[in-house]
Amino acid sequence: MDEVKRSNSKAIVTLILGVLSLLTPVIGIILGVLGLVFASRSKTEMKLTGETGNGLVTAGKICSVIGIILNLLAILIFIVFFYFVVNTGITTY
Repeated sequence: MDEVKRSNSKAIVTLILGVLSLLTPVIGIILGVLGLVFASRSKTEMKLTGETGNGLVTAGKICSVIGIILNLLAILIFIVFFYFVVNTGITTY
C-alpha cells in the first residue's frame, strides 16, 4: 500500500496566519510576521522529515507579505488623513 504523507503542521499554521493577516487590521502586521517566521521554520522542518506542505507554505508567505503591506498602507493612509484633518485650519465655531 502507498503511504500517505502528512502535511506539516507549521505549514498549515503559516497559511492560517497569512489569511488572518489579510483580514485583521493593525494586528495583521504581527500575524504576518509570525506567518513568515513559521514559514521559514516549516521549510526547514519539511526538508528534515519529508512531510508535504510546500504549497501551503508558499500561499501562507504570499498572504503574509500582502497582509503586512496592506496593513502598513492602511496605517499610513490613516496617519496622512489625520494629519490633513488636524492641519487644515478650518474652525467650526
